[in-house]
Amino acid sequence: MSESSRSANQQNGVRGRGGDSEEEDDEEEMLLGGPSATQEDDDEDPAQRRQIRHQYRELINCVQQNREDMLNPSNNKLTEVLVEANKLFANVRQAREAALDAQFLVLATDLGKEKANQLHADGSAFDPSAFAEHLLSFMGLNRLEEDDGMEDAAGGGYLPEDAWLRLAHRAGSCFRKAPTFHFMLGSFLAEPPPPRQRVERQRKAPSKEVKRIMPTQLKKMEESQQEATEKEVERILGFLQSYHNENPELPISYYEFVIDPQSFSRTVENIFHISFLIRDGLAKIYLDQNKLPCIAPVPREEAEATSSSSRQQCVISINQSSWREIIEAFDITAAMISSSAPTESASSQ
Repeated sequence: MSESSRSANQQNGVRGRGGDSEEEDDEEEMLLGGPSATQEDDDEDPAQRRQIRHQYRELINCVQQNREDMLNPSNNKLTEVLVEANKLFANVRQAREAALDAQFLVLATDLGKEKANQLHADGSAFDPSAFAEHLLSFMGLNRLEEDDGMEDAAGGGYLPEDAWLRLAHRAGSCFRKAPTFHFMLGSFLAEPPPPRQRVERQRKAPSKEVKRIMPTQLKKMEESQQEATEKEVERILGFLQSYHNENPELPISYYEFVIDPQSFSRTVENIFHISFLIRDGLAKIYLDQNKLPCIAPVPREEAEATSSSSRQQCVISINQSSWREIIEAFDITAAMISSSAPTESASSQ
């Protein structure tokens, strides 16, 4: 390779993958100690290897500089450089030459993809005007007799009378369908049956006693249950306020307040009734320093001032096993909320 071509390549900035020039290739071969003695002389000739790499770099530079011209559909320059690259690939023996070939192949593939996107295959686009012209010719349009046909517009214009019939027969062959069913001896006179008169059954009117007594009983039952719930909620609120007033600084444990060690069902009822206090804002639950829930009463003025949207509630689940574990963990020996009979006497005192 002459000194003029080498200096021209250096000025144009022609480099392979990783930016290695021919001088770096020479230095790499010197560091590797030259070609191996076990391989053939032709495959390890340094001058021949440099020449192949130089030709690959020229191909890559040519593709990069003539990119716009190669994208032209009428230009076959891309095919020519591919043929030349195939000839060079027959003499590739080393990894660096294969890397240059791969770099060239990437550039050629991108160009080929862009060039294919620019092509428009003939017949891929539908031309309505050309289709209408072919359709009129098939239907028997005669351009020479157009003027005469236009004069007789009332008789169908310049198209033959059977033009649409011809088109219908041709289009019918494109649709395969089963023949329609018909009777050989004519159709039966199938008339719809006369509508049957629907006899409405008379519903038995409920007796007056049922109308008068049953709602009264249900209403009394609902009122009695609601009153009992309200009384129990007020009673539990009184216990909570009394415990809080004894020592306002001492927090009241939620579990110690609701748990009845003698009755699991009464514990569930206490949790149910306290939920009404939380909903109405008359009581609040918070966590102490040990992250354990505590309960405290809220004054009615403060509960009425706060809106219901700012209150938060949660769901608490309990079973008999967890109920026993809580009793053992908190060492609960007596219920803070006593049964109804002792409560009435305590409240009267």
